[in-house]
Amino acid sequence: MTDQFNLKNKVIVVTGATGVLGKSFVKAISNSGGIVGVMGRNQAVAEERVAEIIGDGGEAIALIADVTNEEQLVEAKSKLLAKYGKVDGLVNAAGGNMPGGILQPEADIFGMSMAGMKEVMDLNVWGTLLPTQIFGVEIAKHKGSIVNISSMSSQQAITKVLGYSMAKAAIDCYTRWFSVELAKRYGDKLRMNAIAPGFFLTEQNRTLLTKEDGSYTDRGNLVLNNTPFNRFGAPEELTGCLVWLLSEASSFVSGTTINIDGGFSIYSGV
Repeated sequence: MTDQFNLKNKVIVVTGATGVLGKSFVKAISNSGGIVGVMGRNQAVAEERVAEIIGDGGEAIALIADVTNEEQLVEAKSKLLAKYGKVDGLVNAAGGNMPGGILQPEADIFGMSMAGMKEVMDLNVWGTLLPTQIFGVEIAKHKGSIVNISSMSSQQAITKVLGYSMAKAAIDCYTRWFSVELAKRYGDKLRMNAIAPGFFLTEQNRTLLTKEDGSYTDRGNLVLNNTPFNRFGAPEELTGCLVWLLSEASSFVSGTTINIDGGFSIYSGV
């Protein structure tokens, strides 16, 4: 690894750090020399991941906050600044789907839950914008990078997950728009990009894609049939791109969404 990819002494906040993908993110950042702000709502898991990083010779701090709660985010930022005095990067990994944002095939399309759709939108959209507003102002004082998490569902219609799809489409738009405005105000000091994962097994989607015996559900098989690699991704397969986007190695990259999907997004199925 060259110095370009080195995150040594960079203080990087990861929201959603108590999730499956978040775990791989904080580990990769630490392994690249970064100091990690491990943010999530589950204090026990956040502290466990901080302990793991410290046990491996890294440095991290637990930041307990709901990404849709501005007051909690401000408190988390104050805690981080009191210890490290700066913020160099942000990974907006908090998000996910919710039952209210799902429309089952047999359901009345005109009877979908507006409240459920809004709840999913709030988590994924405002749960990205709010941390950016609060931590981004600190990153802009130095030089750094913000990475959002998009989804395959923002690029093509994936059945059932309407709320999540709309939210991630908004993230794509936000990433492009905000990166331009950042450049107009800060030049190349502050960049924003996004990663669009394909299908990775997480706690949220595991029961949708796999059965208790480990075999695949009908939906799981549909995903694999449309993925040229014919497998699900491993969380660690996202981290090389993440570290690159956070590092100086990607210093001329902004407003881009990078697919990490085993070919899902470009395969017609034929």
